[in-house]
Amino acid sequence: MRMKQLLATIIIGTSAAFAANAALAADITGAGATFPYPIYAKWAEMYKKASGNGLNYQSVGSGAGIKQIKAKTVDFGASDMPLAADELNQAGLFQFPAIMGGVVTVVNLDGIAPGQMKLTGPVIADIYLGKITKWNDQQIAALNPGVKLPAEDITVVHRADSSGTSFLFTDYLSKTNADFKTKIGAGTAVKWATGVGGKGNDGVAANVQRIKGSIGYVEWAYAKKNKMAHTQLKNRDGAYLQPDDDAFKAAAANADWAKTPGFAVVLTDQPGKAAWPITGVSYILVHKQQADAAKGKEVLSFFDWSFKNGAAAATDLDYVPLPASVTKLVQDAWKANMKDASGKAVW
Repeated sequence: MRMKQLLATIIIGTSAAFAANAALAADITGAGATFPYPIYAKWAEMYKKASGNGLNYQSVGSGAGIKQIKAKTVDFGASDMPLAADELNQAGLFQFPAIMGGVVTVVNLDGIAPGQMKLTGPVIADIYLGKITKWNDQQIAALNPGVKLPAEDITVVHRADSSGTSFLFTDYLSKTNADFKTKIGAGTAVKWATGVGGKGNDGVAANVQRIKGSIGYVEWAYAKKNKMAHTQLKNRDGAYLQPDDDAFKAAAANADWAKTPGFAVVLTDQPGKAAWPITGVSYILVHKQQADAAKGKEVLSFFDWSFKNGAAAATDLDYVPLPASVTKLVQDAWKANMKDASGKAVW
């Protein structure tokens, strides 16, 4: 009898240990872009309720996320700047899109309501170059007839960290202003001509809210959440637009996902009268060879579940879910690229 009780205790204890290890293996970690943080946090909350499995996502900026996934300190990285095929191959990484959204310019000016002010890429670039320093400058006034513009200094706010949002913003300004392209250029971290830095989208938003006469750039969800005064932007076809889901979708309409290596489409300054000019895609980075196949599969399970069940939540937070045709391409790419140590497909 004692032997039976002892065996039962060992079996129960072993089963509990296996269950604990399985639960531990199911929790995954990610780090990177602040642009998609609101939707990844919401998806993680929903996924936890549905599956019991957790996600710890560090909203530390695209540059830091790329470093962490290369160092294998997280299960996936996230970046709003797609990596080129050479860099992906060198690091043994696979890249896929997860969500789309828009970057907006925001201002802190007395008497200026959200969506009231009009700006263009060339004018914003000259502000960030330090060429336009007053809000009542003739170039800004010409875009905003009838709007009372203060004769106060402009304080430029930009990202202090390595940022995919900065990449999208500087890529757009480089495409619309030759001087900006030459002097600053496009990148996740650039040498700014002037201004105050903020860490993350939330840091830029906080600085713009704090500093009268400031201008900054943030992901649209952050602007709406903080009730900030965004501006209209003039797109490539000459139309002044307000940011919304339809404008972001219009910018993505011409994207050729299937023929672009690493799905690395850049959606800034796209043609089309309805296209928002600073639209971006947030990407996930994972290692092609998964040392821990269970963790690798769980990362894919999280995004698979989110693609299938998280579209409404994404729309509520002013993101644009990937079209079904794109998620099918992504899932097929998972099967072809993600392997365990023995070469067996993880998905």
